[in-house]
Amino acid sequence: MNTQTQLAKRDNGIVAPRSDEQGQKGPAVVPAVDIHEDAHGITLWADLPGVSRDRLNVHMQDGTLFIEAAASIETPASLRLHHAEIREPRFARAFSLSADFDTSKIEANLNDGVLKLSIPRREEARPRRIEVSVG
Repeated sequence: MNTQTQLAKRDNGIVAPRSDEQGQKGPAVVPAVDIHEDAHGITLWADLPGVSRDRLNVHMQDGTLFIEAAASIETPASLRLHHAEIREPRFARAFSLSADFDTSKIEANLNDGVLKLSIPRREEARPRRIEVSVG
């Protein structure tokens, strides 16, 4: 990512408070992400272990990209659980996107607990070479 693009501001904590769609409040794990930027846009990978497509919510609002998800971790019936820190972890992360990106063309793919978001740069914001004539 270059210094001219402001993509994300991250809270330094690993757990952030949030409220889900039903208004329930509680801690949410901030998922780790990898971000790659090139002339065409940004590709973002977010680690969301145990998350299925139906429990994932990716949306844009007022220039902010939100990733919210809930994992489903099944405990085998033969296993007696004595202690569990988080039974159904929730994930939440938000990114501020600059106007250089075309948010209407974001592509999302979830595969084996990894969310891949492709965020293209607007055509007018892409770097281009300007030909210089002599004479």
